[in-house]
Amino acid sequence: MILFLAGTSDARELAIELQAKGYRLLVSVVTESAAESLKSAGLDVSVGRKTSEEMAEIIRRNQISAIVDASHPFAEIASQNAMEAANSAGIPYYRYERPGSILSDHPLITYVRDYREAAEVALERKGTIFLTTGSKTLHIFAEVLNGVEGIRMIARMLPNEENMRKCAELGIPQKNIVAMQGPFSEELNQAFYRHYGVSTVITKESGAEGSVQEKVKAALDNNVQVIVICRPGIDYGRVYESSTELIEALEEVKRDEHLYTQRG
Repeated sequence: MILFLAGTSDARELAIELQAKGYRLLVSVVTESAAESLKSAGLDVSVGRKTSEEMAEIIRRNQISAIVDASHPFAEIASQNAMEAANSAGIPYYRYERPGSILSDHPLITYVRDYREAAEVALERKGTIFLTTGSKTLHIFAEVLNGVEGIRMIARMLPNEENMRKCAELGIPQKNIVAMQGPFSEELNQAFYRHYGVSTVITKESGAEGSVQEKVKAALDNNVQVIVICRPGIDYGRVYESSTELIEALEEVKRDEHLYTQRG
């Protein structure tokens, strides 16, 4: 059986594809909403963030023979925990990650290493800052930018109760919250930027599935500055960017009766 970490929509599609090819999976996701489509496809799903020790216990209890880490490109802790658990158990670890977007060296684009640096660059620029980085790291931006004279921080995130509660706790007024589920087209991004009078957009380099190109092009076409947070510099070993590459690698261990539904 494979322990499969699914952190994106394309990762969930990959899990369904692997199941169709006969692989037995236990899919780990963070939220119940992410689990719904997988459960409806007949996959076994475990919900919630897991430490390396919890993953190790799952490996022992379910006779896991490999880990496929298809977590979000910015889920550094999840990947580190998965690598540690795989190494401890002596099983293969496979990293699947969608290719990064190809962004230019446009004068309006600034690349930064992390969320804190992004917030500090935005602090220097002032104006209306449009966050498209989600709720997980919202506290970092709120700490640096919220309530600063000359800055209005607009936060776009998923429309769920937990996020709205977090905004309230951080003192972000409702008028500065865009609670919608993407992906968002280039045209819709442009409408947001014009409506709020955005001067700077902050985004993550999360690849095509994260609609980075649509955010950035909409900004550049409207003379809006962009701060791009680069992907973490984690050494995964080999990274598989297509399902074909990954499946070829998994073929090496497919004879393991715990990995495959039936012996080939």
